[in-house]
Amino acid sequence: MTAFVLVSGTHTGGWVWQEVAGRLRESGAEAYPVTLTGMGDRSHPAGPDTDLETHVQELVQLIDQVDAPDVVIVGHCYGIYPVLGAADRRPERIARIVSLDAGLPQDGDTALTLVPDQAIRDRLLHGAEPGDEPAEDGWQIPPPPLDEWQRWGSVAGIPADALARLAHLAVPQPTGTLTQPLRLSGAVSELPTTGVLCTANGSSIALVEALVRMGDPLLRALADAGASFFELDTGHWPMLSTPDELAGVLLQAAAGEGHRVARAVCEQPEHSRPFVLDVPERRRERVGQVDLYLPDDLPDDVSDADRPRPAVVFVHGGPFPRDARPTPRDWRTFVGYGQYVASLGAVGVTLDHRLHELADYGRAAEDVAEAVEFIRADPRVDGERVALWFFSGGGLLSADWLAAPPSWLRCVAATYPVLAPLPNWVVVDSRFRPATAVRMAGQLPIVLTRVGLELPEIAVTVEEFLTAANDRKANVEIVDVPLGHHGFETIDHTEQARDAVERAVRSVLGHLRS
Repeated sequence: MTAFVLVSGTHTGGWVWQEVAGRLRESGAEAYPVTLTGMGDRSHPAGPDTDLETHVQELVQLIDQVDAPDVVIVGHCYGIYPVLGAADRRPERIARIVSLDAGLPQDGDTALTLVPDQAIRDRLLHGAEPGDEPAEDGWQIPPPPLDEWQRWGSVAGIPADALARLAHLAVPQPTGTLTQPLRLSGAVSELPTTGVLCTANGSSIALVEALVRMGDPLLRALADAGASFFELDTGHWPMLSTPDELAGVLLQAAAGEGHRVARAVCEQPEHSRPFVLDVPERRRERVGQVDLYLPDDLPDDVSDADRPRPAVVFVHGGPFPRDARPTPRDWRTFVGYGQYVASLGAVGVTLDHRLHELADYGRAAEDVAEAVEFIRADPRVDGERVALWFFSGGGLLSADWLAAPPSWLRCVAATYPVLAPLPNWVVVDSRFRPATAVRMAGQLPIVLTRVGLELPEIAVTVEEFLTAANDRKANVEIVDVPLGHHGFETIDHTEQARDAVERAVRSVLGHLRS
């Protein structure tokens, strides 16, 4: 017999699992919906000392009391933190971990990344500002009102009465559960894992496979270990929107079923495959986090550069892990673009920025701005003729430049970009929304390369951007790659792919030279 331990996310309790637990029991399994201290109807025992360790210990005690030989422990949203902590303490008792529309945090991570309000995150990280009056309940975060639950995750599919009940029964979350780091010994990494992805909240198996192809070490390790995945076509609370389907998926997961990332996806990351164009080697200068690809006729000695050249700055996407190697500026895609631009007489610029987590967009924006100023100050570069070119998740970084284009910015380009935060990217500051910023772009030339086989969750953001651009009659040129994939420059070695790269590059350079 299998026992399911069901752990919910912030502000909720075991009540959210009522229908799912009933379906599981009807199938012959045991089900234990958990209400942790400070959550659901157990808000009264909580206090300022209630933290993540409190919840981990409570789950450990429950696991010790379960007689079933197979324990499948399910963590939704915040719940994955105490789930992993408890499984790490009792690995011999756990048959499988199920991450329900949640990540797989690592040792030292905190659940602060789940809080959508930047002001609250800053307060929890840095404490109250001098002169602030301490709140009596300062050790708790209040739940969102009914009309703001979507900020904590997509509410797609939840019936109106269930959503109203979610808001009505929500309770404040003890801050210690979000600020205390998760501590793992490593034992949990050996346990079978299943991810249940909610597509309306911006997750999908296709997105997981794309990240594996990009070389994400954590996801590659999961793929190598045989982790399984399921999709549910609903929002962030499938226990309320699709309880029957969720119960079925949990039973399948317990049986070891589910999609597995194909070994072919893991064998060679996209960034290590050849660039779609056969571009000759060009001189490269590396200064700090910036690489410059220089035209052959541009002197090495900057004092001899009497004819400065325009520059194209290529901004990679992400988030990508801190320890990923090679770093993006050494990926074949960006080396290829840099060399190609240099072969056509401009300076190609690549850089590494610090977009390692979703909360890092502000830091990454600073890195890009600093690199741009460095390039514009180089005597070999015409600082009044610069283009910025954004890729994938780096597309959000275009928002600042679209909202207030400087005079020297002659063109913004974007290739298979994310142009609005995905629904589950709750910690991304609202400032990074190109689909809104494009309304202030005026007649700044924008060259958008759009792939026909784009991930659906990303394609939606591109259409939102184009709708806003059309409303303001923005100057957008679209380069379509109908049979192209996300990252097509190293995946699709077709005439169509080569033509798209050539067209986009020549269009950008045309705006720099006009």
